[in-house]
Amino acid sequence: MSNITIFGAGNIGSAVAGIAVKSGTSVQVIDRNPDKAAAAAEGVTGAKFGEAAISGDIVVLALPFPAYDEVLATYADQLAGKTVVDVANPIDFTTFDLALPEGFKSAAEYVAAKLPNSKVVKGFNTTFAATLATGENDGAPTVVQLASDDEDAKKSVAAFIEGAGLKTVDAGALKRAQYLEGYGALQIILGVTEQTPWTGGFKVVK
Repeated sequence: MSNITIFGAGNIGSAVAGIAVKSGTSVQVIDRNPDKAAAAAEGVTGAKFGEAAISGDIVVLALPFPAYDEVLATYADQLAGKTVVDVANPIDFTTFDLALPEGFKSAAEYVAAKLPNSKVVKGFNTTFAATLATGENDGAPTVVQLASDDEDAKKSVAAFIEGAGLKTVDAGALKRAQYLEGYGALQIILGVTEQTPWTGGFKVVK
């Protein structure tokens, strides 16, 4: 089982950290506040952004999309050869439209362009943090949708998710990330407008 590093100790970062710990992996959480990082989930190692070296083979970017550039610039060399999981739904919250740099169809494709020597996987963006944390959505295991051009990387991410009792589905190549991000954006819109609860959201039935 791979070791996992998570950037960000917010709701999604903490939920993914809990999943990783439950699956039996060694988990490092990096945040500007190392105390918050250490409290993300029981059993993780907290570290300070900009000072700590990445220890994981799988690196999860559990951050808002606008925060990505600083991480990619600061840790570009260390991210080479790693499996990098992009969780972002790049939304302009004034309009609720997807907001991406010119020429890119998804946040995942942007990350892949910035990290040509990394294996990028899209994941965790179509589930609310609460259903990741509990591992359940409406009485069934939470399902995480994954997309990547690297099958081995996708399988390694699926392995730790399923090791914690959740389920995964294979959404295909990384170009499918644009659909997952649209899916994630719509779910957030429904949450903001109180048409679906933050403890629920879309459910994939397997």
